[in-house]
Amino acid sequence: MGDNMTSITEFTLMGFPLGLRVQLLLFGLFSLFFVFTLLGNGLILGLISLDSRLHTPMYFFLSHLAIVDIAYACNTVPQMLVNLLNPDKPISFAGCLTQTFLFLTFAVTECLLLVVMSYDRYVAICHPLRYSVVMSWRVCVTLVLTSWTTGVLLSLIHLMLLLPLPFCRFQKINHFFCEIMAVLKLVCADRHINEIVVLAGAVSVLVGPLSSIVISYMCILSAILRIQSGEGQRKAFSTCSSHLCVVGLFYGTAIITYVGPRYGNPKEQKKYLLLFHSLFNPMLNPLIYSLRNLEVKNALKRVLGTERDL
Repeated sequence: MGDNMTSITEFTLMGFPLGLRVQLLLFGLFSLFFVFTLLGNGLILGLISLDSRLHTPMYFFLSHLAIVDIAYACNTVPQMLVNLLNPDKPISFAGCLTQTFLFLTFAVTECLLLVVMSYDRYVAICHPLRYSVVMSWRVCVTLVLTSWTTGVLLSLIHLMLLLPLPFCRFQKINHFFCEIMAVLKLVCADRHINEIVVLAGAVSVLVGPLSSIVISYMCILSAILRIQSGEGQRKAFSTCSSHLCVVGLFYGTAIITYVGPRYGNPKEQKKYLLLFHSLFNPMLNPLIYSLRNLEVKNALKRVLGTERDL
């Protein structure tokens, strides 16, 4: 086992075993989605930085969500595109574990950011008079730093548990990136502790935060229904519906992947769910916030109007 561990210098990602024409088609399609992801989230970041009316806690959190989505896509999609063109091209051992660490970091950080954003909406709608005091900039920065720090620390725990394990000589990972459970399949030792820690981590950062989001939105819904103004209700629903769509997409795919029951061929199901999770979610998030959020659409009009005037 010691020889197996020291001799491993690279892995081969099996990706999607399809015909050459299909792989070329997917390369073009996924490349387009990747560009849309970068442009969409970049647009959100640009609007928030350029428009002073978006310099609020809600959009401060949204800017970090956009950063996480860009990082998500940049961590997994380029390697997937390389594999579609050259399926036999390996990824180094260090590069694989780095990809695993970064994916877990961004996943945990996004989970917590979505909780923070739901808390922000809860305070804004249920306690509007105390909003500026409760959601001060010091509190906002602390919440964001806590989300990122927790993501890094939890990912380090998984990495530290993975590094000492010996790997078998079979170096093919049945995935399109170095997902932690797929990497653990190549370990030539008892990996039950690692799998338990992964499951416990998934439950703690998915089920717990999702429960708090659901409770927050039950209170928000109750408060919205008490609003007398129809315009106020529409504005509140518009803001909250965008966040709920993002929460549903993210937590839905993540819980089914790591916590939900397994049917049929779980490996292939998990692979396609994570494809949606790491490629389509980051692309859809800016679309959801731009199409369903009046403040973002108005900010875009103001920026475009300013550019025309210049």
